[in-house]
Amino acid sequence: MKVKFKKLSEQATIPFRAHPTDAGFDLVATNVTHEINECGQLILVYHTDIAMELPNGYVGLLFPRSSICSKSVTLTNCVGVIDSSYRGEIMAKMRSTTDVVPAIYKPGDKFAQIVIIKLPDDIEVEETETLSESDRGEGGYGSTDNVAHKKEVVE
Repeated sequence: MKVKFKKLSEQATIPFRAHPTDAGFDLVATNVTHEINECGQLILVYHTDIAMELPNGYVGLLFPRSSICSKSVTLTNCVGVIDSSYRGEIMAKMRSTTDVVPAIYKPGDKFAQIVIIKLPDDIEVEETETLSESDRGEGGYGSTDNVAHKKEVVE
């Protein structure tokens, strides 16, 4: 499968894998701009000056790199979704996780990665009045840590 990438400026770096077995292709920032969101928070907009053409039936998922642990920013939407029909610039929006001067990525830094996934082509949506039973049932957040099946501790 071939994925086409188009440079939108001379500063752009075509996404690349550091190692042949890497799942993600690293993205390099060419510019960082900012905007204010509806809550009045400063949002950093990381530009790549790269556009791409994914084959139909594929999606690009934009994730932060593991180096984000040494920064004080996070992706605003946790994971970006790049549909196969999108032809615009690949960008990522991040917000600060601190009230002091944040440690951020700068132009020229690898700041995110794109993982390309094949979508299943046999998904159909069906409305129903009932769902089948399961071991978990309607257990939500933290329900898998429920220790009802463990022996009680005797004090």
